[in-house]
Amino acid sequence: MDKKIEKKRFNKKTILMLVGGAIFVGLVAYGYSLSLNKVYKADPDKITINKVLYGDFEDVVLLNTSVVPLTSVIVSSPEGGTVAEIFTENGASVVKGTPLLRITNPNALSNYTSSETSIIEQINQLRKLRLDLEQNQRVMSQDMMEIENSLRTASRKYKIDSVLFSKKVITLQEFNISSQDYEYYQGRKKILREAVKQENQSRTMQLKQIDFSIGRMNESLETIRQNIENMTIKAPVAGRLSSYDPVTGKSYNANEMLGKIDVLQGYKLQAGVDEYYINRVKEGQSANCEFNGKTYRLTVKKVIPEVTAGQFQIELTFDGASPEGLRRGLSLQVKLTLSDNSKSLLLAQGQFFQSTGGSWAFVIKDGKATKRNIKIGRKNHLYYEVLEGLQKNEEVITSSYDQFNQYDIIEVSK
Repeated sequence: MDKKIEKKRFNKKTILMLVGGAIFVGLVAYGYSLSLNKVYKADPDKITINKVLYGDFEDVVLLNTSVVPLTSVIVSSPEGGTVAEIFTENGASVVKGTPLLRITNPNALSNYTSSETSIIEQINQLRKLRLDLEQNQRVMSQDMMEIENSLRTASRKYKIDSVLFSKKVITLQEFNISSQDYEYYQGRKKILREAVKQENQSRTMQLKQIDFSIGRMNESLETIRQNIENMTIKAPVAGRLSSYDPVTGKSYNANEMLGKIDVLQGYKLQAGVDEYYINRVKEGQSANCEFNGKTYRLTVKKVIPEVTAGQFQIELTFDGASPEGLRRGLSLQVKLTLSDNSKSLLLAQGQFFQSTGGSWAFVIKDGKATKRNIKIGRKNHLYYEVLEGLQKNEEVITSSYDQFNQYDIIEVSK
């Protein structure tokens, strides 16, 4: 009898076709994944790799500072003009009042001379008015003396005539004449006394006004003479002359800086600080520096918040006397403490921060580095403080990402 032969479901040919199809799909999928994840093969000798550490984060910033005098006084001319003579050179030690240079300004000098002449004339007129008032006072005093003398004479005659009239030695008409003279001089004295009183009050007020006006005019006169004298520029304080480079014949505007005088009473430090720290640097913070093998403590004395070329300026003063041997223009490295130390994850500083802003980094695992989002906190001169995204002992590429910034995977070949 014939037997029915069952056809096999998977023959050899079918299996080979299925395996081939699977391989093809895998290759397609791998190629697609490669198209999504760009790979860059990096030479480990040309990149920097650092491990994430755990330890004390020292919240400090290193500053390159310049030594400047504790106090400097600007030298300027209150009046503009042209340099006529130079008496002192830059760097010279001067005492207060030392002549530095002389400027000329013919127009200003002419104006000062005219004003001086006018004021002197006004002062002379006021002095003449004062003399006239004093002369008038003497005249009224003489008049009062004459009236008082006439009154005394009339008074004696009146008293004598009163006795004679009572004894009927003289007539009534004669008595009336002496009586009228006595009353007349009494009235005149009263009127003149009132006039003298009013004149004295008026003269006192006028003399005060005259004295006040003369005083003010003398002050103006002194100011004018001082301005003329100020055309010879003198040292306002004792110290060392710096930033001083006048040229004979050069013109300067009024109050334009001609130089500085460094008062030799100690030094302070000036530094430019990266604008990254502008909200963290404050007056009163502590710092320290080394000089000639010794460590000195300092304090932030002034913070100038204006940012120029990515930096703002601060001034630091020594806690105590300035170190011996310190000189203007020296450079010192200062360690400025922003806050107390704290335990943190630490990642060495590197150029990657300029490429990513600290928002992500390439983290290495099994020879491949992939992008990972991270969060960076504070930084000091050595490390960044890691807040999120990394674990202790993980390896991170910390050098520049400029060459492979657009890649997703970095193969670090050995």
